[in-house]
Amino acid sequence: MSVLIRGMRIPLILCILFSFSNSLNAMEKKPYHHVYKDGKLYAFRNLEGGPKRDPNFKWDWKVFREEKKKLKIDYPPEHVIDKQIVLKNLEKHKSDSYVMWLDHASFIIKLGDTTIITDPVFEKNYGPMVFGPKKYIESPLTLRELPKIDLFLLTHNHYDHMSIRTIKNFPYKNAKVLVPLKLGKYFTKNGYKKETVKEMDWFNKVKINDEITVTMLPSQHWSKRWIWGDGNTNRSLWGSFLIEYKDKKIFFACDTGPAPFYKELGKKFGPIDLGFGNLGAYNFYPIVPVKDKSTAHANPEELLSLMKDLKVKKIIGMHWGTAILSLEPIWEPPVRFKENAEKFGYKKEEAIIFKIGEIKKFKDLIN
Repeated sequence: MSVLIRGMRIPLILCILFSFSNSLNAMEKKPYHHVYKDGKLYAFRNLEGGPKRDPNFKWDWKVFREEKKKLKIDYPPEHVIDKQIVLKNLEKHKSDSYVMWLDHASFIIKLGDTTIITDPVFEKNYGPMVFGPKKYIESPLTLRELPKIDLFLLTHNHYDHMSIRTIKNFPYKNAKVLVPLKLGKYFTKNGYKKETVKEMDWFNKVKINDEITVTMLPSQHWSKRWIWGDGNTNRSLWGSFLIEYKDKKIFFACDTGPAPFYKELGKKFGPIDLGFGNLGAYNFYPIVPVKDKSTAHANPEELLSLMKDLKVKKIIGMHWGTAILSLEPIWEPPVRFKENAEKFGYKKEEAIIFKIGEIKKFKDLIN
């Protein structure tokens, strides 16, 4: 028996072998972090070599609630800048390139004529409706007070980074949107044009305009949208963004734990002028047996170490000072970050802490 292909008769067995060989080659080319089920991309996982969560670990909400009550919300008043000052500063710097901290992992990054927002959550809590951890600070801006946004970057789908209400009510739905794989639907279902929403895999690169390109890079993290059950765990990707602006590089980290692959990323993409990285949510003792250790969130010293591996010159600490997500004292992360900078080859002034609503000129941050 033979098969006619483009005018040539080829034995059926050769066709089967050829097809099988192509299937094997396709399987070999599938990235390690892709998990397939029934031949379809089903879920995602971290790169090899990173810390792994204890499979016997069980979360205890009762213990967490009791330990959380012991924490004092005692931040200094200057931690949050007055709204009127924030609005005046936005007007003052509207022609500058700058960085502004909204809260948690949400920043406005203005580079030339392009204004970027990262992981915005404008609600008073991190979770569906009124559920989830409540912010103990007020965001310095409302959605209506935002400057015009040209690029929306989303790192992953946890509630403290992705808010459906913010996405739905966002005033600049013509902005370009870059998200990890499987998260585009949350935008296209809420009024964003399909052609402006781009799902990205690790190491994908997108040209935004003549001055800016963005590459998605791995992080040591996970994804999950609902707290009950494991059916939605890691079903969407997570990732960091490398923003290249003219001759400068900016690394905006997805939440991450420490991992060996950062040295390889540093060799390939470094040096990097400015990095944003998570400082908080690293201590879950006594629910876990070891204090200040998390597979998904670096503690301040681990962040300094992985940023050094990445060849980052200056670091902005984020993911702290907004809500209680873990059990370290709320003011501990920035203090440890600053105090330990020199142990990892940084000057204290190169470990940068923002106030909520503060604006710093880009040229001052990278020089």
